[in-house]
Amino acid sequence: MADASSHDSWKEWFQLHGPKLLLCARQWTRSLADAEDVVQEAFVRFWRHQRGLAGEPQALLITSVRRAAIDLARRNDRRQRREEQADEPEPFFEPLAEGDDRRQAIESALRRLPAEQREVLTLRIWGECTFDEIARQLDIPLNTAASRYRYALSALRRELTAADCHG
Repeated sequence: MADASSHDSWKEWFQLHGPKLLLCARQWTRSLADAEDVVQEAFVRFWRHQRGLAGEPQALLITSVRRAAIDLARRNDRRQRREEQADEPEPFFEPLAEGDDRRQAIESALRRLPAEQREVLTLRIWGECTFDEIARQLDIPLNTAASRYRYALSALRRELTAADCHG
């Protein structure tokens, strides 16, 4: 390949060898779209590091495609695990005793609070912040911080009272 760094030479090389790389990538990926992404990523990586296509780079590119496919699979697996864990929220409190119904009721009630109220409640009770500190941290008016706290306490009280009545 004469001037391997020229735009036309890499385009020609990719037109000739790209389908082979795609076929290889397809063996290591879950879909054609993933395979195309992997080939593109591998080719760009190779091009940046090799600064051209001197010699016959196909073996190096196949290795690069395989590595890119492995990287993609790992990213997808990590994302899937995070999404599955998000479906099962982690407890707010350390587990105390088996069958601690009161703690579970509190956690459940906390999860149902609007995020803004839960945030203020958490900063006030567990963070031991003043309303002025909360207002500054969240960039909200002082009265809004205090109101959110009152609403959160009221909602928790209602839910826990209802749980006590039904439990």
